[in-house]
Amino acid sequence: MSNMVTIESKPAEGAFAAPAQLAPAAGGVGPGQGLQVTERAIKRIKVAMAKEGVSPEEGGLRLGVLGGGCSGLSYSIKFDTRPRERDRIYDFDGVRVFVDPKSFLYLHGMTLDYEETLMRQGFNFINPNSTRSCGCGSSFS
Repeated sequence: MSNMVTIESKPAEGAFAAPAQLAPAAGGVGPGQGLQVTERAIKRIKVAMAKEGVSPEEGGLRLGVLGGGCSGLSYSIKFDTRPRERDRIYDFDGVRVFVDPKSFLYLHGMTLDYEETLMRQGFNFINPNSTRSCGCGSSFS
């Protein structure tokens, strides 16, 4: 089964805001300020981090937005060994999520969910800032 990224505008079931774990001066972000990650996504991220050998204490999941794709912008999701200087850092039940300042403009208010059904498996970016998305589900504007 292949992993798939989709873009939806429905509210995510089981989503919650990250509690503040880092002081704002250290790049941390308080509750309700930015992103949400569902419990299903957190579980899947933890499994993938362990499989990839990414330390939860130092590394984390990097979410971003890149120019390109059918609709103008594409989501980027990968593991990173450490945050960058200007990143916003979120902590969701021991999973750190890094977002650079430029990507944050497009991802603010977004929920990251994970779906696993017989038809598809992968992360869903539920983004209220998306005005349209392409047919393949991996880009937006």
